[in-house]
Amino acid sequence: MIGGMRLLAVTALILLSACAGLKRPAGLPEATPTGPVAQPAAIRPPDRPGELPAPAAAPTAAATAPATGTLGTTVASLDASEPGLWLRTPLVKARAPGSVAYQGRTVTADLIPLDGPATAGSRASLQLMQALGAPLTALPEVTVSR
Repeated sequence: MIGGMRLLAVTALILLSACAGLKRPAGLPEATPTGPVAQPAAIRPPDRPGELPAPAAAPTAAATAPATGTLGTTVASLDASEPGLWLRTPLVKARAPGSVAYQGRTVTADLIPLDGPATAGSRASLQLMQALGAPLTALPEVTVSR
């Protein structure tokens, strides 16, 4: 067993030493270039004539104004972590005063943006849920307006 291992080691050394005498094939560079690499934008072919992107239109006052009226309905869950009359909802993009309605009762509250799709639920303060007469252990569907 030891003789076989010794023979294998000697054979490997002979083969490796034979590889040291090989020359690099013609046409291959001696070293890898270390200069700056071209950025993808520089590699990209130019656009075709007539396909220039249209300039972005400036937003109008109507587009930048916050939405008013009914913003939508959302399922509200209780969030008793902070006092006050507020609703964290994905139906608004900026904090603003608004109103929240549930079964005929409407309460003025702060509307606070919440990340997520418009179909995601909202978080209501304890005081808002009590003012609306909404059950604290349920998930009432409320209407949000501004």
